Amino acid sequence: MNVLFLSISSLPHLAEHSISTDLLHEFRRNGHEVFVVCAKRDDDFSPTEAENEDGCRIVRVAIGKNKKANAVRKGLTTVCLPLKYRKTIKRFYGDVRFDLILYPTPPVTAAGVVRYVKKRDGARTYLLLRDIFPQNAVDLGMMKKTGPKSILYRYFRRKEKQLYAVSDRIGCMSQANFDYIIEHNPQVDPSVVEICPNAVKVQPVLLNDREKLDMRSKYGIPADKKVFVYGGNLGKPQGIPFLIDCLRAGKDNDRAFFLVVGDGTEYRQLEAFFNEESPANMKLLKRLPKDDYDRLVAACDVGLIFLDHRFTIPNFPSRLLSYLQAGLPVLACTDTATDIGTVITEGKLGWWCESSDVQRFAALTDMICRIDADGDAYPHGAIDYLAAHYNVENNYRRIVNGKV
Repeated sequence: MNVLFLSISSLPHLAEHSISTDLLHEFRRNGHEVFVVCAKRDDDFSPTEAENEDGCRIVRVAIGKNKKANAVRKGLTTVCLPLKYRKTIKRFYGDVRFDLILYPTPPVTAAGVVRYVKKRDGARTYLLLRDIFPQNAVDLGMMKKTGPKSILYRYFRRKEKQLYAVSDRIGCMSQANFDYIIEHNPQVDPSVVEICPNAVKVQPVLLNDREKLDMRSKYGIPADKKVFVYGGNLGKPQGIPFLIDCLRAGKDNDRAFFLVVGDGTEYRQLEAFFNEESPANMKLLKRLPKDDYDRLVAACDVGLIFLDHRFTIPNFPSRLLSYLQAGLPVLACTDTATDIGTVITEGKLGWWCESSDVQRFAALTDMICRIDADGDAYPHGAIDYLAAHYNVENNYRRIVNGKV
């Protein structure tokens, strides 16, 4: 089977470990041919060429500045994307007939590209719904549903409906994600919607005590503190003002150390906080090489997840998986629309509080610092839960066979 994977993201080298590359490798492992069209990095100005990466054929397309761009720039990039991708497919894959098209959101404007290949080749289509747009932009105040400024929302909402319509099946990240799509899109046949969560090849990243001390020493992190780590995107969806309030509330916790590793549109807000207040029990690091990042997370004690409290759409951050792979319990601070807090608490993976309650966050971090990490009250089932619920082999079987 020939599989086409379309993504607006600039995927890492396909030999690296991520939710997208692990899925593509699972198709390769099962004998399928994999072809990819994705975006170049914002700083990559090399010519568009087809290359072989780890057994897959990949074309990286220059789509313009996107990852750290403002909302207007991102919007223009998203609107122009279908034409660029369609031209790329004609140029590089014109002689390939595809059996299956996989495409994660964002963006919602890919419907035209998907429809073109579907009609040309008679391909089956599968939407990996990792983002519900444009409602998420409305939640964050970046778009309006009414008034003169609603034209942008109405345009992208129409594109969203077109994307659902061209999709033979829609894989949602969680039960709340599934319920939201069914409730807010009565035109979608519920029988084509299923739960297909973010998933990875299960490769635990576990360090012994000596290795943990070495990693902490390398990055200037104290050996005798309970280390809370946040790693990943630092953008508007993460509710950075609340994260800063939480860090400020934790400045006097002499048992805790807070580590933030990442980059994004709101990085400068965090940088300003660290420069102005110089908190002694915290550190801010820019994005690290993946291997170093994974090992650094494994040298910490608790993974942190943040989502803006204004969200009405149920996000399900993939960084949960990197914490579980490192065997870490998780403290999630989110809105009430997502069910990631329910998954974490019912799965005995950690703790949850609403991302508008700084005092609750401070109380939880203080309580966690006082719990014996070897005791029964401390979560220990991360790796087993990852293998049971977020194994990429299950997603492959869902997509290909319609069941696990």
